[in-house]
Amino acid sequence: MKRQLLDALNRARDEKRSTALITRLDDGDQALLVDGEIADGGLIAPADVLDAAEAALRVDKGRTVDAGDGRSYFVQIFNPPLRLLCVGAVHIAQALAPIADAAGYDVTIVDPRGAWGSEERFPGVAVDDRWPDEALEALAPDRRTAICALTHDPKLDDPALVRALRSDAFYVGALGSKKTHAKRVDRLTEAGLTEAEIARIAAPIGLDIGAVSPAEIAISVMAQITLALRGAKGR
Repeated sequence: MKRQLLDALNRARDEKRSTALITRLDDGDQALLVDGEIADGGLIAPADVLDAAEAALRVDKGRTVDAGDGRSYFVQIFNPPLRLLCVGAVHIAQALAPIADAAGYDVTIVDPRGAWGSEERFPGVAVDDRWPDEALEALAPDRRTAICALTHDPKLDDPALVRALRSDAFYVGALGSKKTHAKRVDRLTEAGLTEAEIARIAAPIGLDIGAVSPAEIAISVMAQITLALRGAKGR
């Protein structure tokens, strides 16, 4: 790999940007795809290879591509880590944290109420006890971050949602019924968020699978996050 290309790859990784290194196998020419755009390298990759690279980024898995030009290319993936930020150290968060961890997410629980985010309730899970908007500002959600507002308390959920909806997070969900969400929409509108920003919220949170218990709701939420990340087959 040329030094210039290596430097560009390292910059992209430091900036937590979705990156794919494309290598033509017969001659070793390379190109770097960063956030969907060719950022560096001398290789001019065919459109079908770029499409394959985007698909590989979505599933976090490299692949060899036999392109329409009769040549083969290898796509190597350098995605930032997946993160889940749960606002509210509640029962659903207790069930959701281990499921998300098993799915490969770095989980952080955000809750300024000290007794709620104890080690006993969340063993081995990072807990941020700052006010939610302050915590999310510091945690800097990116394109590989999912955010769930779970407290049912507007004083905690609303500041978090304002920050989340103005971030690059790929998923923002909020707990509550349709009636609760309608009131939330009014508050967020008064707070200055646009209709398009508010429309990003998955609410009521989770896929509609008839979930009742915290564990079932957690499963529905993780399924919805996965759908947002990967997309449904056939779409």
